[in-house]
Amino acid sequence: MKIEHIGVAVKDIRVSNNLFEKLLGSPPYKEEEVSSEKVITSFFESGDVKIELLQATSPDSPIAKFLEKRAEGIHHIAFEVDDIGKEVERLKEEGFEILNDVPKHGADHKLVVFLHPKSTNGVLVELCQEKKADE
Repeated sequence: MKIEHIGVAVKDIRVSNNLFEKLLGSPPYKEEEVSSEKVITSFFESGDVKIELLQATSPDSPIAKFLEKRAEGIHHIAFEVDDIGKEVERLKEEGFEILNDVPKHGADHKLVVFLHPKSTNGVLVELCQEKKADE
């Protein structure tokens, strides 16, 4: 597995896009709404790793709830996997708590599964796999 991206929860994606554009020296390469997760995302490249900014589009979204409990900041770390189904089964056998057993459609043309922070030292972990043409 390699780190695919780091997700950062933000209150205002426009303000944060401006900040990260100045920080990284280039604009986001992609912006996308993921209605199933009630977020707008924005992606920046930083070497081999991406930074994903996430803004809630609804007060009941996971990002809105995260921001209520905490402040803006790192929300999750995503690892790229070749076979998300096999990786979920392997991690279940290792005792990790999976939040969604069935991969769902995420941003940036990915299938995603999340591991509960209780089983990963308090860090929300995302597994992601590039969607195939038929998915």
